[in-house]
Amino acid sequence: MTTHTSALDVQLLERLRGAVHGDIVEPGDPGYDDARKVYNAMHDKRPAIIVRAVDAGDVIATVDFAREQRLPLAVRGGSHSVPGYGTCDDGVVLDLGRMRGTRVDAEARTARADGGCTWADVNHATHAFGLATTGGIVSTTGVGGLTTGGGMGYLTRRCGLACDNLVSVDVITADGSFLTCTEEHNADLMWAVRGGGGNFGVVTSFAYRLHPVADILGGPTFYPLDGDVIRRYRELIADSDEELGALLIVGLGPPLPFLPERWHGRPLCGVITCWTGPEDQDDQVRARLAGLGPVVGQHVERMPYPMINTLFDELVPAGLFHYWKGTFSQGLPDGAIDAYVEHGATTPSIQSATVVFPIDGACHRVGPEETAFSYRDVDFSTALSPTLTTREDCEVQKDWVRRFFTALQPYSAEGGYVNFMDHDDQDRVRTNYRQNYDRLTAIKRRYDPGNLFRLNHNIAP
Repeated sequence: MTTHTSALDVQLLERLRGAVHGDIVEPGDPGYDDARKVYNAMHDKRPAIIVRAVDAGDVIATVDFAREQRLPLAVRGGSHSVPGYGTCDDGVVLDLGRMRGTRVDAEARTARADGGCTWADVNHATHAFGLATTGGIVSTTGVGGLTTGGGMGYLTRRCGLACDNLVSVDVITADGSFLTCTEEHNADLMWAVRGGGGNFGVVTSFAYRLHPVADILGGPTFYPLDGDVIRRYRELIADSDEELGALLIVGLGPPLPFLPERWHGRPLCGVITCWTGPEDQDDQVRARLAGLGPVVGQHVERMPYPMINTLFDELVPAGLFHYWKGTFSQGLPDGAIDAYVEHGATTPSIQSATVVFPIDGACHRVGPEETAFSYRDVDFSTALSPTLTTREDCEVQKDWVRRFFTALQPYSAEGGYVNFMDHDDQDRVRTNYRQNYDRLTAIKRRYDPGNLFRLNHNIAP
């Protein structure tokens, strides 16, 4: 595949080299093939240049260069974007992966994280002070993409979404301006990045509100794939304190030492528990888990909070092939549970999974127009993902997830979680934001009228 490199303005490129402290990697350079890789191996793009920024000055220079050259600009944090928006052909990749500083203010209960941080970075820094904030369930996920899309995790019911815990952001806009945003200063941009995705600029720094979370009771409990188990899980969430984070998993039994070998590769459902309540109630939580159905494997114990976010890391390393769909629902209707059982029984691989996030509790105490994330009246967010070891197998299994998605539609909201959307879900962008879409469009028009930041689930100006 040819690239745009030969078409780059030599003077502008040399000016960029002089302006950045980080590295610029081009086709033909020894590290180019490694530098262009992203988490989802479905996306094998060849950028014209990759800028590995080390500070906000590098970001400003790169944004200016892409705008002046009229080149596609892909912004990469943790590189977990399933649609592959962290890379592009014949354009500029702005890689924030070297901007990974964190600073905790324990007295104010806040943490500031650079735009290239992963949740492992944030969890490590905050845990030293017995504090945490809502993050993802895979530690290598970048804070930027997850937070600007909304941000779900184990602490969602107790602490709200990641974007609900933002108190400040630094944003580089399309004209190269550096803006610090709070609810009082540049408030419209602050509102938009809390759920509106990467449409409005490059966030180089996130400041989060922290909560007292240190050790938790956590880990997986597995059951046979059975609708009655899922219905009891539905009751568990409805009846439990918000300190109980409990994700539902539907898939095939992984080869774990506490799961008997006869269950490896067989259809199962599981609950990944994260109890942040009092330790003297641990046994009550275990009893509730035992009451969901026949337990075929369990590893639930006291652990540091950061550990719960690493449980999936080895199962889904970088370099696998992914395709995703996502839905929201009010409750878990019986028809949806039937679809989980039917399609979960034909899950295509151990790495593939259906993951159901409860998003009630603290999420419901934020109004639908207080942030760009508008679905404050739903209770669950479902991620459907065939994950395979070859491109060919993933292409074949797209039909599986599309049938599954179609079966869930009668029981789902019109829109879904933007971070569970793949590249062919652009037609859902308006419904994903509902009544907030027009306001987002107006803010996009103000800060990015030329749609420089278009490699995302795009809100066109």
